[in-house]
Amino acid sequence: MRVAMYYNNRDVRLEELPTPKIGPGEILVKVLASGICGSDVMEWYRIKKAPLVLGHEIAGEIVETGEGVERYKIGDRVFVSHHIPCNTCRYCVKGYHTVCDTLHTTNFDPGGFAEYIRAPRLNVDRGVFVLPDELSFEEGTFIEPLGCVVRGQRIAHLEPGQSVLILGSGISGLLHLLLARALGAGRVITTDVCEYRLKAAKKFGADAVIDAREDIPARLRKLNDGRLADLVIICTGALSAFTQALQSVDRAGTVLFFAPTDPGVNLPVPVNEFWRNGIMLLPSYGASPLDCIQAIELIRAGRVPVRQMITHRLSLAETALGFKLVAEASESIKVIIEPHRL
Repeated sequence: MRVAMYYNNRDVRLEELPTPKIGPGEILVKVLASGICGSDVMEWYRIKKAPLVLGHEIAGEIVETGEGVERYKIGDRVFVSHHIPCNTCRYCVKGYHTVCDTLHTTNFDPGGFAEYIRAPRLNVDRGVFVLPDELSFEEGTFIEPLGCVVRGQRIAHLEPGQSVLILGSGISGLLHLLLARALGAGRVITTDVCEYRLKAAKKFGADAVIDAREDIPARLRKLNDGRLADLVIICTGALSAFTQALQSVDRAGTVLFFAPTDPGVNLPVPVNEFWRNGIMLLPSYGASPLDCIQAIELIRAGRVPVRQMITHRLSLAETALGFKLVAEASESIKVIIEPHRL
């Protein structure tokens, strides 16, 4: 089968690998759509494992089932989660599924930028979701990233009427914008350095957008009745955004660290000020199976119109172009790879 093999962000090659052989309890999925995630082009994170086949936002069709698989059949249209929790460790039992050791060590084989993937027994048991008839394969690629956004806003306890500042208007920032709107947030304001993305944020319902090179707290006060934001969501790894977030959160507010910094970066925090003002700093990584189920329903019901976010649909042979588009973070929002597209 054909795969897109990642060596670095500027070197993604079309290569051949054997089609995976499945065993008992496993399934073989024909990948029909696979989204390029911002984390796929996070080179410091990926390159240490290269060469490898990336891609974890996939949807496709089951073409083979292993012995003992009863819940799924050949022909089922599915989304397959790459990381799944054990559901029994002390972290899962307490509701912190995304810090589970099993979640951090599970994956499908090889990766979503391939014509076929093998879902191991554990993934089949708790990480395969049949797509509703209303969802296309390309919409199915949004289940994982939207699930991550669902988790972030859930643990941040976003409430109707709260003001939200989203730093970064790429795909994660726009999904946060759409979900915040669906959940009844009050004023939602986004930032970016890219004019194309600021225009996209306005299109998807931002009340206002700010060039990230401006004085964000000052502009925010002018746009938000003299107040800072109840919830600030960081959706870019730029260190300046983390500093802006700490300066832009209102008393009793929350800063959600949805994106990471580069490794080794430390962030100075005004602990005394935050202690007095009741400000919460909260990281969010990944999604649990429940978050994915909720994401499916949000897409199915049209509450989060993800199809409008797709800017590029490319063949497997064009994956290198897709990585270039996402890494440059300029005139693209969501790039979808269709491995069987000619």
